[in-house]
Amino acid sequence: MTELKNDRFLKALLREPVDRTPVWMMRQAGRYLPEYRATRAQAGDFMSLCKNTELACEVTLQPLRRYPIDAAILFSDILTIPDAMGLGLYFETGEGPKFKKPLRSAEDIEKLEVIKTAKDLSYVTDAVSMIRKELNGSVPLIGFSGSPWTLATYMIEGGSSKDFRRAKGMLYDQPELAELLLDKLADSVIDYLNAQIDAGAQAVQIFDSWGGALAHDAYQRFSLKPMKKIIAGLKHENEGRKVPVIMFTKGGGQWLESMADGGADALGLDWTTDIALARQRVGDKVALQGNMDPAVLYASPEAIRAEVERILKAYGQGTGHVFNLGHGITPDVKPENAGAFFNAVAEMSELYHTV
Repeated sequence: MTELKNDRFLKALLREPVDRTPVWMMRQAGRYLPEYRATRAQAGDFMSLCKNTELACEVTLQPLRRYPIDAAILFSDILTIPDAMGLGLYFETGEGPKFKKPLRSAEDIEKLEVIKTAKDLSYVTDAVSMIRKELNGSVPLIGFSGSPWTLATYMIEGGSSKDFRRAKGMLYDQPELAELLLDKLADSVIDYLNAQIDAGAQAVQIFDSWGGALAHDAYQRFSLKPMKKIIAGLKHENEGRKVPVIMFTKGGGQWLESMADGGADALGLDWTTDIALARQRVGDKVALQGNMDPAVLYASPEAIRAEVERILKAYGQGTGHVFNLGHGITPDVKPENAGAFFNAVAEMSELYHTV
């Protein structure tokens, strides 16, 4: 494979010395970029864009042409697995993702089959292979999946939810049934992420978007436990190099110690957790990724730079920090404000490294 020219992202995840803090942005290929909107219009709709290898590759590369970014992330969606399980994913304008066949009974869950990526989601691995080739070693490529709990919420609720009443009801009323579903999803995610690694992904992230909605004991059993199973089942080396794993639970700052023992190389932080305190709490067990409030990107470039500087100072000297937002960039952010963010990290972070 082509030699990697910029590996500071992978090094930071493994807490190895770097010359500056690496940076990427969740949803960096997205609606805030006019070129993305043009490509999506060309595809016709969101899922058609995801399933078109050339166009998925194109939108993955678009932000790297604009900004000094240290990693590309596969353009796809966390709900590809439930879609491949036959639930009928579709998107309604202004309402987000929905499923034609939500899980409504024990029978629905029992008949679900673990996905085989080679058969069910080859369009994703095709995109990974093409993106990796087009990157030509410029920066690493991140693969990803939703966490079992997060996927389960959409599958049980039939779409987005504010209170997760059906999903949480199952956890408490039928915990064994919930665990059956989560086990099937964990096995599917293991196959899915390993296939992405085989296709060329050089790091992977597990997006646990809704773990923070759970009570303490429920989080440990129904969110963290399946993620630990996934991490234990992943290929941790490929092409002669370690493949780091990032675990990101939005709203999970109270569980950092438990997550740090989960086997991941790095933990993603949302903006509600102080990164200096988080570093004290996890010690040298894991790297940290984050954690600027995405809403800061609505402010002036000067304010964005000031917040970047504050977070860099809070983390302090040394490696083990990947700069990111605490969640995805929102669609109506100005592209020049995203540029101010990336440029600020690139320009200001050298002070915190001795390489």
